[in-house]
Order: sequence, then structure tokens, then C-alpha cells
Amino acid sequence: MSDLVAQSVLRLNRLLPLKARQDRLPPELRELHRAVIRSLVTRGCPPTREEMGVRLGPDQVDGALTRLGADDLVVLSKDGRDIVGAYPVTSENTPHQIRINGQTIHAMCALDALSVAPMFGVALAIESRCRVTDAEIHIEQEGERIIAARPRTVRVGVRWQAPSGSAAHSLCMEMVFLQDEQAAERWHGGDLQNHSLFDLEQAVAFGARYFRPLL
Repeated sequence: MSDLVAQSVLRLNRLLPLKARQDRLPPELRELHRAVIRSLVTRGCPPTREEMGVRLGPDQVDGALTRLGADDLVVLSKDGRDIVGAYPVTSENTPHQIRINGQTIHAMCALDALSVAPMFGVALAIESRCRVTDAEIHIEQEGERIIAARPRTVRVGVRWQAPSGSAAHSLCMEMVFLQDEQAAERWHGGDLQNHSLFDLEQAVAFGARYFRPLL
């Protein structure tokens, strides 16, 4: 693992310590959180309240959602009654589409999009856009291996900031695809203390090492 990747995993874990939060959950909620991630990826949707009720007991669902939402391990609907996402994937519309298992799901950010294939050991395709130029980004991936990328010069940028409320709607909005080095320079404006750049292979390694422990 490169120094950049190792340092970035530590930095993200300080800002958004998902694994530490998951480890503090009671065993039944820890398993529910894992089941939510798997359901979003394999079925394209989170478990229903009825399905969670079968797992936990119907009278335990509201409390479970409150705990998972308070820890920002899941993103809840506006009324707090249903799960809409769990890092790295969501049923909400985002700029980052993933085609997997004959269906389309969304990732919360560019880093998240590249993390799904290594988490689940699957092949998939990512469709997104450059944050600066709006150019189309297409990536094909199998596990940790990049099969194809258009353009090949794609970079992933992270602007480091503490989450405000849900990270999905704050920190994740600043983890972006950039079509090339020129777009990346326009994006970070020379501020490399608060911005980091990764080539695709580095970004995949970063995402895999951050997210895979959640499963």
C-alpha cells in the first residue's frame, strides 16, 4: 500500500469512522448494517421495514433505524422511517451510476463508486462526469482491477472537510471524478493541503481498504 493510500485511509477514518462506529453496535445491529449494504448492492434496494422486523422483531425497527442514522452508518428517508442508503451505495440519485448484476444503483461519491467492485469481488461499470468540465466518465472494473477507463487520464479528487450532518450530503459531495490533470489543477487551485489527488488504481486501493472491513 502506498504512503498516500495509507495516510488517506487514516485521514478518512478520522473524519468518518464508519468501522469504529460499526464495531460499537450491538451484534444484531452490526449484522443488520452489513445486510443493508449487501441488499443495496445485490438487489438495488435496502431491506424493507418488514424484512428488518423479521430480523430484529417489529418493535425494534424504529430504535434500530434511529441508532444507525444517528451514527451516520445509514442515510434515512426524510421521515426517518426507511433506509435509503448505506456507504458506499444509495437508492438516491447521485452523479455516480453503477451498473451491476443487470441493474443500476448509485454511489455516494467517486471514491465510493470505485469501492463496490473490490468489496464484493464483482465486475461492474461506472458512469459519472468530471466535476470541472462535465465530461463523461466511463470506468469498467473487476474487483480491484480497472479493465477500461474513458478517458484513461481520469483522476479522483478529495477535498478534506469534516462532515456536516450526513456525510452523504456533505463530505461525499467533495469526492469527485476529474477528467485529467488539467481539470484537477483547476479543481484544487493549488491547495494541496486540503485536497488530495489519486489515479484510478490508488483510488481503488484507498476505497477497498476503507470500506471492505465493513463487510
